[in-house]
Amino acid sequence: MTIIAPSLLSADFLNLQRAVEHFNAAKDLWFHLDLMDGHYVPNITFGPTIVRAIKKITNKTLDVHLMITPVLPYIEEFIESGADIISFHPEADTNHNEIFEIIYKSDCKPAIALHPDVTVKSIEHLLTKIKLVVVMTVVPGFGGQKFLASELEKIKQLYNYRKNHQLDFEIEVDGGVNDGNAKTCVNNGADVLVAGSYIFSKEETEYRKLIDSLR
Repeated sequence: MTIIAPSLLSADFLNLQRAVEHFNAAKDLWFHLDLMDGHYVPNITFGPTIVRAIKKITNKTLDVHLMITPVLPYIEEFIESGADIISFHPEADTNHNEIFEIIYKSDCKPAIALHPDVTVKSIEHLLTKIKLVVVMTVVPGFGGQKFLASELEKIKQLYNYRKNHQLDFEIEVDGGVNDGNAKTCVNNGADVLVAGSYIFSKEETEYRKLIDSLR
């Protein structure tokens, strides 16, 4: 079944614990956390302290997306905070092998995220070293943006590359996902769908129905 990853950046931070605990009984669900530094993207969100706090109230996979530069100096702190998956943008820090080595020494899984301006071809040499690729279907930096249908081709390219090279990385789609494009993403090869505004802009009583509508 498709994994749905609610993006906690869109949740009500005054009731973050309540939002997390609302999903704890759900199956095939991760939590997606967007970490922004105001340098790689023009926005600042939160850091490892929030990751650590969320880890205390859930046993769900914490899918941490680093939109920061540099990456290497902060990897160990995010691992220690409780991240289960750490994705970063390869153009934000070229110390790829060092970053992967640190992550692999932990129980964490390494991942990379593709900005809409970055091609699949340019990161093919990294695909044997990771467990997840995040295809950004918006320009990273802010939630609530419109889905970029042009990025569907990248999902398909990654799916075919994985199949042809017998690799096992998962494909995640992040940005503007809703019930109007979710199935198209999955049909093109996506395994994980991140959804923020689509879920958290509605009432809590609708969360379960909204999750189901993406599958």
